[in-house]
Amino acid sequence: MKEEFLHYLWQYKKFNTANLKTTQGLSVQILNQGHYLQQAGPDFFNAQLSIDNQKWAGNVEIHVKSSDWYLHQHEKDSAYDTVILHVVWDHDTEVYNKSNVEIPVLELKQYVASETIQNYQALTTRKSWIFCENQLKTVDQFVVKNWQERLFFERLERKSLAITALLTTTLNDWEAVFFCLLAKNFGLNTNGDVFFKIAQAIPFSIIKKERFEVENLEALFFGFAGMLNQEKEDVYYKDLSFRFHYLLHKHQIVAPILEPVQFFKNRPDNFPTIRLAQLANLYHTHQNLFSSCSTLRKPEQLYSIFTISVSKYWETHYQFDRESPKKKKGLSKSFIDLLLINTLIPIQFAYGQNQQNFNIEELLTMANQIPVEKNVVIDKFSSFGIHSKNAFESQSLLQLKNEYCSKSRCLSCEIGTALLKN
Repeated sequence: MKEEFLHYLWQYKKFNTANLKTTQGLSVQILNQGHYLQQAGPDFFNAQLSIDNQKWAGNVEIHVKSSDWYLHQHEKDSAYDTVILHVVWDHDTEVYNKSNVEIPVLELKQYVASETIQNYQALTTRKSWIFCENQLKTVDQFVVKNWQERLFFERLERKSLAITALLTTTLNDWEAVFFCLLAKNFGLNTNGDVFFKIAQAIPFSIIKKERFEVENLEALFFGFAGMLNQEKEDVYYKDLSFRFHYLLHKHQIVAPILEPVQFFKNRPDNFPTIRLAQLANLYHTHQNLFSSCSTLRKPEQLYSIFTISVSKYWETHYQFDRESPKKKKGLSKSFIDLLLINTLIPIQFAYGQNQQNFNIEELLTMANQIPVEKNVVIDKFSSFGIHSKNAFESQSLLQLKNEYCSKSRCLSCEIGTALLKN
């Protein structure tokens, strides 16, 4: 038995409430089960109960066993002096608060139907991927759609916290924050972290000063990535290396030692050389990029901004010193979609919160217009009957898998509680 299941039973009154009695034989009527706080202190705040025909207002604490009260040392904590009822699954000892007053105990197991327990056990029995995979198709689509909207904004809220923290380190420079986020997402999963560190390490004021020559931006990006510290015969490599050391001296900056970028398991178009060259060309082409993107809500408007390629050298190279057939190597539409999903929408959401001036419906509309991204999680949900048609739906499913399914939070999930109710 898990405590979260007892929280669920109490919160939704999923037990026979007709003739409740404490372990001392006192009658209990639930007038209001209280607010589920999910934070430090008693589990349910401001409950209203009638115990032995006397009305009480206070808090309710829930444990698997009565003795957990002492295991958690609540008898020493004055915050638990307001507890008016101790709800447990197994009663194994009497409990007293810090003032040495005995607290009434309600043993819940004798009031819960066996079918409710069986449903819970069926839901939380380990499956091949997630607990409810065999029952997903049976969930009312109205429940799923409502839950997806909340999940989508939960995911944006989580990303917004990281953006707000980054904003503090950049002295409220939204352009610098945008640059760091773009860099991370240009690096994808394999190089995202090191690209992010590169962007953080280069003062954005230098990016603005040097953007007029794309070779200077490439020199900074490749140099900070540790790719200009070898001896090569390549003329362009030598030029970038010279520029890099000149720029370090000019701006009095020091390049940190970072983990090496990864080529392995990347398709050539995703090589870190190509992605950094594209990022350099993007900032060479556009000034005040965040300002240009912050008010745009239509994907086609943003596609035009991100339709960029690489400098001439990289049209015939994937790596230094290795020539290849000529290719433009622009950003694909699917890659731009990933930038819109993982960078544009989150930063527009965070900016709107910061400025207290944005229309949430516009972000929803944009997310609904962006095609669904392709990954293992979305494919798995699809195989179990939950299909995604757009980025709004796929992002909500990623939030569901990462924050609920993978953490076994079935009883905090609308799908999980709907299955238990059924």
